[in-house]
Amino acid sequence: MTKKLSQLIYNKQQTLEDVPPNETIAHWASKLIYLLFPEMSVCDYNSTGEIDQAFKDLEAELTSMLNATKACCDCNNELISSKFFDGAPELYRVLNTDVEAILNGDPAAKSEFEVIRAYPGFYALCFYRIAHQLLLLDVPLLPRILTEYAHSQTGIDIHPGAAIGEYCYVDHGTGIVIGETAVIGNQVKLYQGVTLGALSVDKSMTSVKRHPTVEDNVILYSNATVLGGDTVIGHNSIIGGNVWLTHSVPPGSFVYHNTHIIVEERKIKNKI
Repeated sequence: MTKKLSQLIYNKQQTLEDVPPNETIAHWASKLIYLLFPEMSVCDYNSTGEIDQAFKDLEAELTSMLNATKACCDCNNELISSKFFDGAPELYRVLNTDVEAILNGDPAAKSEFEVIRAYPGFYALCFYRIAHQLLLLDVPLLPRILTEYAHSQTGIDIHPGAAIGEYCYVDHGTGIVIGETAVIGNQVKLYQGVTLGALSVDKSMTSVKRHPTVEDNVILYSNATVLGGDTVIGHNSIIGGNVWLTHSVPPGSFVYHNTHIIVEERKIKNKI
């Protein structure tokens, strides 16, 4: 029996021998992030020519990974890589809006350098935005590997298929879950533990919008759970902490969980 299993594993191994490990794929994205934001690294380029060459090297590395993973047998992987890096200036611009949102939104943030170097929310957004751009170019597998790597590093789970607007502010971030078909507008703030999920999970819903839409200038406080593909959070709304929401709310809404907290005088026994 074990010989049959060994042969099965060996045969599978032969088909995967050229596929780079997840760490290599994530390292490629890290190098791109470090190139865009030298605040994150100790890289020292002596000229714009060296930086341009670094972009070309990363483009070639992406092509190599696409070829190795056999993500698409009929695709022109060189063209896909070229298109991705043609979008690098826009990627950089949008990521800088995220830096600005965090810096302006968090009283504890003292500088752009601090946000870029130290904030897990920005780190997760970097990986998400790279992964999302790859997904828009119909690249399979790699986008999910990238966002799951960021998830493992930060505790922030953003599916690469989600559509997230500019000036996204992720504070603390641990436990945030943003589903595949979620749509998030501009100037949205998300605190730790927020879930933008599906109301029900069934494999037949693969091509259906299952996750909420959050319009511009919405704040979702910690542990708010918003579910359902038809659920729309109207612009300029505030969703309070621990709210469980499965239906739409109009623009300008304030949604909160009504709890009763009782404070009583503590009775302490006299020590003998």
